[in-house]
Amino acid sequence: MEEQKKKISLIAFSGDFDKLTAVFTLATGAAASGYEVNIFFTFWGLDAIKTEKGRAFLGKNWLTKLFGFMMGGLSNTPTTRFNFFGIGPRIFRYLMKKNNVATLEELVDAANALGINLYACEMAMHVLGLEKKDFIHEVKDVLGVNTFLELSEGGRTLFI
Repeated sequence: MEEQKKKISLIAFSGDFDKLTAVFTLATGAAASGYEVNIFFTFWGLDAIKTEKGRAFLGKNWLTKLFGFMMGGLSNTPTTRFNFFGIGPRIFRYLMKKNNVATLEELVDAANALGINLYACEMAMHVLGLEKKDFIHEVKDVLGVNTFLELSEGGRTLFI
């Protein structure tokens, strides 16, 4: 009987600093422990994998470009609580570095180095006017929900 590889799939819905940090902490920890890891980025979670790390007018029309700008990119992710008008993530990054904990940006780099499978949600991309070229090259594919569910089958799935 062939042993099935351990698998975890994460759905990154939020674009918040603390939630994305949780996604990438779980993902890198699981990958380092031998798990196959898949991350499905949808809606605000797509911010974590955009090529533009700061604010950018990405989208196909004025409304989606406005959303793209307001989302802010990875370097401008707000915290869920205690955002303090944008200072919150800077405080967390400072505390993480001071305590020798990987920052969100370092976790994203580690995820790429560990070969974690990154996927973008096709439906959310259409709604937000984004294209595959708007994302980092490590994004393996653009998927619909059904394909992601098939890919996730046989493992655990977490929604963050």
